[in-house]
Amino acid sequence: MTLSAPDTVSPAAPLDLLDLFGEGFVRDPYPWLDALRADAPVHHDPRTGLWLVSRHEDIRRVLLDPDAFLPDNAQRAVTPLPVGALRVLARAGFRLPAALANNGTASHPGLRRVVTRFFNARRVAAAVPVIERVADELLTAAAERIDAVGDGDLFTSFAQVLPCRVLMELLGIDDVPAATLIRWSDASLELFWGRPTPERQLELAPLVAEFHQWLTRTVRDGAARPGSFIAALGEHRLPDGERLDVATAVGACFFVFVAGQSTTGQLIATVLRRALAEEGLWARLAGEPGLAEAWVEEVLRREPPVTTWRRITARPVELGGVTLPEGAQVLLMLMGSGSDPEVFTAPEELCPHRAEVRHHLAFGVGRHRCPGASLARTEAAVALRAAARRLPGVRPAESADVPMLGLLSFRAPLRVAVTRS
Repeated sequence: MTLSAPDTVSPAAPLDLLDLFGEGFVRDPYPWLDALRADAPVHHDPRTGLWLVSRHEDIRRVLLDPDAFLPDNAQRAVTPLPVGALRVLARAGFRLPAALANNGTASHPGLRRVVTRFFNARRVAAAVPVIERVADELLTAAAERIDAVGDGDLFTSFAQVLPCRVLMELLGIDDVPAATLIRWSDASLELFWGRPTPERQLELAPLVAEFHQWLTRTVRDGAARPGSFIAALGEHRLPDGERLDVATAVGACFFVFVAGQSTTGQLIATVLRRALAEEGLWARLAGEPGLAEAWVEEVLRREPPVTTWRRITARPVELGGVTLPEGAQVLLMLMGSGSDPEVFTAPEELCPHRAEVRHHLAFGVGRHRCPGASLARTEAAVALRAAARRLPGVRPAESADVPMLGLLSFRAPLRVAVTRS
């Protein structure tokens, strides 16, 4: 079954106009991604100093060679922080030592095992009733609003909140409101992956500092619930037998919390928005087995929430016909790789159940593949199916100028407006 393309196919964009944070790229990145793949698969971007890698084959090679392409820069601030923001973070004791996404050392496999134990297939299956319960609660409130006033926003009322509430239950967090965790996580994404003004950075830094201080207290004081994820990190031993230090445990928690709630919420928002816009699909999602899962997978391929990821070269290396020097900052265009015609037939079309869909790189591949991939897929499919069942009479109400999150590595709609049919 082939459905319509999610975006109008535009002519290839001139690469000298490329601005990774610009309104044109954020709203419709596909012309630039197509131009990069076709004309400059390893392209130096003068605005950011990053080497953009856009072909599926090259991206996969980078991800599978962590010795030549180090993860050390994965969580560095894209926009240099001003002195004032650095002082705020320093006073809070903020630092992100090598833990998960930014860890290429011998400690990574053990830390990763701690994380994957909490997101394995058994735990994800056991989490489905939790996801369904929280989804039903949130959708009931959303339905009441739509019935009362005729419209609503499924991002702020549902997509954004669901993964945070689920993660809190799974990880044993009950001493902070979900709204606070969402605010902290979103501030962290913007500060480290955005292009905020110096004034905005000074607004974001205190929120990130609060987040880090809360994580530090929770890890250091042994306040985590026994058997919880945070407690497991506190008990973890490094390869030399030493107990994991507080700063590294906090760094692991920082990444898991941001990835486990913000990016999953962004995925759910995109999945809902695309499904609502596809004629005839919404009515089928509630009852057709496997359709929600297939739709989620296609959205992950074509429009993943994590659009790029960074690496740094450990030595001079040839990639895509270009010799990169040691220390080159590499940006893997994950979103563009999902539309590579060498891998995917008619990549601009959303085709549920396409044979090659699992070849996408939305969750990475290899040593640093996202450990929460199964949970994210499951949450998005359960959320989509639940929304279609609970809100059968809604249709999209958004205009073409729907606000978009446009950070270096994260892109998603910030509103999923619906109205009664």
